[in-house]
Amino acid sequence: TRRHVPVLLAWPAASSLFCYTCDNEHSNWNCLKTYKCEDHEKYCITTYSTSGFGKDTGYRITKKCSADCPETNMNFGVAAISTKCCGTSLCNFSGANSVKISYAVMLLGIVASLVCVIRAGL
Repeated sequence: TRRHVPVLLAWPAASSLFCYTCDNEHSNWNCLKTYKCEDHEKYCITTYSTSGFGKDTGYRITKKCSADCPETNMNFGVAAISTKCCGTSLCNFSGANSVKISYAVMLLGIVASLVCVIRAGL
């Protein structure tokens, strides 16, 4: 008797990543366009930056696909930048609650900068 052996076919994995994208926008509402990432891009990233202080503070949001995960959180006193990444489709929806820089952290950066300037002058 003949035996039938099942044949397994190798299908390419459907692991396409989709991310929200925008470039240097003032509002997260302008960052809701979706984009199919390239095969080598495994992360969605959101970069949130601020500059200025008080009423003159400006905000910018950039979202895109990325091959690496460059999470950062830097504060330069009157300017700050924070980058967060995630690895599932459309996971970079929020532009505010995951990466916003607090005013307290910005104020501490300004105070530390002033202390360094004052000490350098002495």
